[in-house]
Amino acid sequence: MEYEPLRRAFAEFVGTFALVFVGCGAIASVVGVPGSLTLVGVSLAHGLAIAVMVSAVGHISGGHFNPAVTFGFLVTRRIAPVLAALYWATQLVAAVAAAALVKWIYPDAVTDAVKLGAPTLHAGISTGAGLVVEAILTFFLAWVVFASAVDPGGTFKSIAGLAIGLTITLDILMGGPVTGAAMNPARAFGPELIQNDWTNAWIWYVGPLAGAGLAALAYDWLYLRGPGTAVVGTPESGIDEPRPGETALS
Repeated sequence: MEYEPLRRAFAEFVGTFALVFVGCGAIASVVGVPGSLTLVGVSLAHGLAIAVMVSAVGHISGGHFNPAVTFGFLVTRRIAPVLAALYWATQLVAAVAAAALVKWIYPDAVTDAVKLGAPTLHAGISTGAGLVVEAILTFFLAWVVFASAVDPGGTFKSIAGLAIGLTITLDILMGGPVTGAAMNPARAFGPELIQNDWTNAWIWYVGPLAGAGLAALAYDWLYLRGPGTAVVGTPESGIDEPRPGETALS
């Protein structure tokens, strides 16, 4: 089924809003309701939000909810540049709207204590190490997206959301205490803007974009390009012809 760009963008808005609203809300709840959530709870909140929303609207927009994932599709020519730009704008606006609502719901003492869920570096972690961690964690995420939702020989599309959500969960279990494990420029941007906290903000833009771009290019080159296959896109992406390895989640 074909969906025009604005309808796809609205699906991206809902999914990204859910991720930031649930994710930042879960982090705020750690302070607001002591003992209610732990690192495991916060990681599951993010992972489940992605799993549910990818499963719900992946067939409409591809279920990116992340400018870094969209970047991976762009550099492998699986989404048209104009549509990618629309996705980026929608994802950032959704993240800001969700962060603003979390800020309104919780007392300032709570949101200030956790910087509204904006990712932060652990005191003992250098900016270089933080950048590498974010790049690696996002590499895993984009790798799983391509392996489960793009590769026709991989996981069935109907359960791709579960694999992607579990990747978010395991990434946060490792990286949450280190960098906040945003893996997503929109997830970082929303709370950073509303909380007006830009400390080392570049890490959560450069790292995820680099990691996702590398993963997408590597998986595409290693597993999705057959000998002599032309580099073209998908009907869904707005590029003329499909190529081996394309799915409806593109």
